[in-house]
Amino acid sequence: MSWSTRASVLSDKETSVNARALSLRLRLNRVPVAVILAGIVLTVIVLLAIFAPFVTPLDPNKQTLLARLKPPGFTYRGITYWLGTDDLGRDLLSRTLYGARISLSVAVLSVVVSTVVGVALGMIAGWFRGFTETVIMRLVDIMMSIPAVLLAVLTVAVLGPGFLKLVLVLGLTRWPRYTRVAYGQTLQVANLPFIKASELAGAGASRILFHHVLPNIAGPILIVATAEFGLMILMEAGLSFLGLGIQPPAASWGSIMSVGRQYLERAWWIVAVPGAALFLLVFSVNIVGDWLRDHLDPRSRSR
Repeated sequence: MSWSTRASVLSDKETSVNARALSLRLRLNRVPVAVILAGIVLTVIVLLAIFAPFVTPLDPNKQTLLARLKPPGFTYRGITYWLGTDDLGRDLLSRTLYGARISLSVAVLSVVVSTVVGVALGMIAGWFRGFTETVIMRLVDIMMSIPAVLLAVLTVAVLGPGFLKLVLVLGLTRWPRYTRVAYGQTLQVANLPFIKASELAGAGASRILFHHVLPNIAGPILIVATAEFGLMILMEAGLSFLGLGIQPPAASWGSIMSVGRQYLERAWWIVAVPGAALFLLVFSVNIVGDWLRDHLDPRSRSR
């Protein structure tokens, strides 16, 4: 290869790299400041939850009775309780960070369960039609006629509290929304030419659904999952607040606030700290979710 040809190739590569960098910069410039801030807050909370054992100054379950109900900044035996202590003298900062781990874990696993169940049923109903479609969609109508919170409370009251039970209850009460979205999207995709070509080529239903239909309906499903993620966090906190979720001594934002309401006048920080963390997390998730919807939903882009 001559020197002129090599120079031309290098110039083309450099131009391509510069074009990609310019495109990325333009995309970032179009991202609203609120979305960037929400993404930063969400990232910080997730990282603090993941690395909580390395960040927290104390064991979240360690009780120091002489340090009960102390305000933020209280120091006892050389240990500073930056966010105060609860009714048993436990460090509120440590319990809040460990509570973030539980809230995020329950929310993620619940969304995964409801997504898998709902999308699978929705694609089956939209592809096979007929009797299968009627049974699945009537079951969806029945499930959506019952308030999800009430159904979750009744189910947990029957099965009993616990981490895995809470995940299953939340996941299995929210799958109908995914089913409806997956069903409608499958009906649209099933009539596209490349799907018909796959059928003529002899591809089976499972291969078509998971290799062709699912990738083409992933955008709307992601939008629903993002919206449901914030709801799962709130539902977990609500059930734990009622004593039907994560049980003591495990730290949960809902259970911490439930205990703190008894001492609201003399120890407001027990409710304020996990409440503020819950607000920031759900608000950030909703902001990012709305932005994703605007970019992934064709109807939102057209508006």
